[in-house]
Amino acid sequence: MDRYEQVIELAKRRGFLWNSFELYGGTAGFYDYGPLGSTLKRRIEHIWRDLYVIQEGFLEIETPTIGIEDVFVASGHVGGFSDPLCECIKCSEAFRADHLVASIVEVPDTLSNKELDMIIKENGIKCPECGGELGNVYEFNLMFKTTIGPGSGRTGYMRPETAQGMFINFQRLSRFYRDKLPFGVTQIGKSYRNEISPRQGVIRLREFTQAEAEIFIDPRDKKHRDFERFAVTIVNLYSEEGQDNGFVEQMTLGDAVNRGIVAHEFLAYHIALTNLFLQRIGISQAKLRFRQHKRDEMAHYAIDCWDAEIETDRFGWIEVVGIADRTDYDVNAHSKMSKTELAVYVEYDEPRIVTNFMVKPDMGKLGPVFKGKAKAVSEALKILPQEELEKDEITVVIDGEEITVPPDVVEFAEETVKVSGETVVPHVIEPSYGIDRILYCVMEHAFDEEMVVANENDENPEKEERIVLRFKSEVAPVQVAVLPLLTRSELMIPAKEIVMQVRERGLLVTYDDSGTIGRRYRRNDEIGTPYSITIDYQSLDDETVTIRDRDTMMQVRAPIKGISDLLYNLVYKGKKFETSGMPI
Repeated sequence: MDRYEQVIELAKRRGFLWNSFELYGGTAGFYDYGPLGSTLKRRIEHIWRDLYVIQEGFLEIETPTIGIEDVFVASGHVGGFSDPLCECIKCSEAFRADHLVASIVEVPDTLSNKELDMIIKENGIKCPECGGELGNVYEFNLMFKTTIGPGSGRTGYMRPETAQGMFINFQRLSRFYRDKLPFGVTQIGKSYRNEISPRQGVIRLREFTQAEAEIFIDPRDKKHRDFERFAVTIVNLYSEEGQDNGFVEQMTLGDAVNRGIVAHEFLAYHIALTNLFLQRIGISQAKLRFRQHKRDEMAHYAIDCWDAEIETDRFGWIEVVGIADRTDYDVNAHSKMSKTELAVYVEYDEPRIVTNFMVKPDMGKLGPVFKGKAKAVSEALKILPQEELEKDEITVVIDGEEITVPPDVVEFAEETVKVSGETVVPHVIEPSYGIDRILYCVMEHAFDEEMVVANENDENPEKEERIVLRFKSEVAPVQVAVLPLLTRSELMIPAKEIVMQVRERGLLVTYDDSGTIGRRYRRNDEIGTPYSITIDYQSLDDETVTIRDRDTMMQVRAPIKGISDLLYNLVYKGKKFETSGMPI
């Protein structure tokens, strides 16, 4: 088995991940999280919330997972959120056409459906499942479509990302933050994409969890007030130039901004925050890089975009986080669709004297000429530049119709006024995290196997294989195991008292008295429990217990009194496991 198969086998056997709908044969693109997987996922989400909600102050909202059609028309998902699909004429299996082509010949990423059809035919590409002929390539929208209400209802879609719920709440969020830029908001929740052929386990799912932050900033100033915090942070940057030349460069984020590799400080700050999060949950820096989107793949509305990529054994480098400067695209798109101004009024430090160009349409003249269209013509005239108004013939476009307006129905002039601020449409910085992919990577990076002594207390022991998940302590689903040495009431009773004491400190504890102490150690190593507490007969004499460290398998004695505080400090406060003794 390769590392992926080993991790998934362990995950299924020990209650981390299970294929969904197994009772009915299952279906691709869905996984259930078992007791340990759910807890591991919550620990990762909790650390994410600690960084973004507690430390950064970006409070969290929760919006529906179903959205009305207007939302996704505005966002571009209805018209453009699709993949090229082709189906086998013989067995009806569906495939992403660009993936089929890329597995056979080296081609650009941006090919039309006709070009994909041509390459498939010229290279004789057949169905990978049955060898049958493939049909023509067509666009397949990846959103799950539904109806809201009975009968034909109102068209709705399962959201393909959590972001839109935050954008359409912009007005209320702006007022909540007292119209002060920058401000941020977060959301963790389910998203849905009807993937054509999800064949990569938990790496590509049809239902998945995203953790996203939308930070609304002043487009005139993209310096971050706390950038010095991360200016000397060294990261692995796979820039556009690096991709062309085949190298990843280690550099500080301060240098990356100064050299123009990363667009500005605000974006670099959130690259650093992503780097901090991923390393905190157990991703090795050596297997983490930030890849810049190349110009031919970057969204048309983005200034700069970087993907955090993690190296895996089977799938190579996979994207787990996208960090983008989305400019004002989303706010403007929803403003246009809803016909509502979405902006922030920003006050100047001192009032300014400015000269404005004023346009004054004469409604007394416009009304008789244009009747019901007079108001629309008036509004169109107000936004025309001065040079257009000075022409002999003034033209405006109303509902797609070009209308000629006589020059004598409009006056214009310059006016000097004192202003105290201006209306600003904010730009958006978006770090978007795929929690399911991150969870798998944490498990793979934590997975280890080694030969160790079968009985850790024997003088001349035999060796056996030990499988261990070396989770960071604050990520481990089960943080402490309490193990009476023998199944005797005189040991079991104080052991259960310790369980209650440690639980009151907020740690997740399991009690296990089944089998030999060595077997119980191995079971807890497999699920990543960082510390095990053993109660033996010495415990009854001197009120001490044995604490065993998962990674080193070293054991020390510590007093029962205060044991919960000691364990909490080991798990959450970075206290070192001291083999010479464990003073509280």
